[in-house]
Amino acid sequence: MTLFDLCDDPGPGAEHGSRPGPPRPPAPVETCGPDEVRARPGGGPAGFQTVSPTRPETRPEVEVRVSTRRKKTSEARWDGGRIVVSVPAHLDLESRQTTVDWLVERLLSRQCHQPLDDAALMARAIMLSERWLIGARPASVRWVTNQTARWGSCSFYSGDIRVSHRLRAVPEWVLDSVLVHELAHLTHPDHSRAFHRLANGYPRHGDAGLFLAGYGLGLANAKT
Repeated sequence: MTLFDLCDDPGPGAEHGSRPGPPRPPAPVETCGPDEVRARPGGGPAGFQTVSPTRPETRPEVEVRVSTRRKKTSEARWDGGRIVVSVPAHLDLESRQTTVDWLVERLLSRQCHQPLDDAALMARAIMLSERWLIGARPASVRWVTNQTARWGSCSFYSGDIRVSHRLRAVPEWVLDSVLVHELAHLTHPDHSRAFHRLANGYPRHGDAGLFLAGYGLGLANAKT
């Protein structure tokens, strides 16, 4: 039994779900656009680099593209489950890092206030599966409004993951923990030790269980 109080196994082919109960860095993605070149060892005026996460909770991979075409503006955008930051080539390394950090924090802050849609939820699940070496790729991941007794569910045979709409308001590391939990069921449909080792590989799994216990209690009390 984990802090995600799981429902009893209803038998083969049925869905598993997490009920309300009492984060290895990724490999660099070495890609360059037509107006970009790779960074030389020790840095340089233009190139490519991958920025390591700085906050304790799970963060997406950040790819920095240094462009010779850009003169003044910099931008950050989502590309699947990672963030791509484009900066001008004339920036020195310190200014580049400061700009990247600011843009990434700004983009993540916006995400906290704008719930993911189904496509972004799917992309995030794939990123989490790759990051935590779960090795399972879901067929679909989407929000549903008919799960009021559990946070998420997974069908082992179809590969479909459903996430309760009530998690739209929780911090990203809590949502990530639920996604990892359901992704682990795609590899281990039971509640075996192997399943728990995989699900508990997410560093904040226990913290998320405690958060959801209080969150679920608050939702229940709000109805009374």
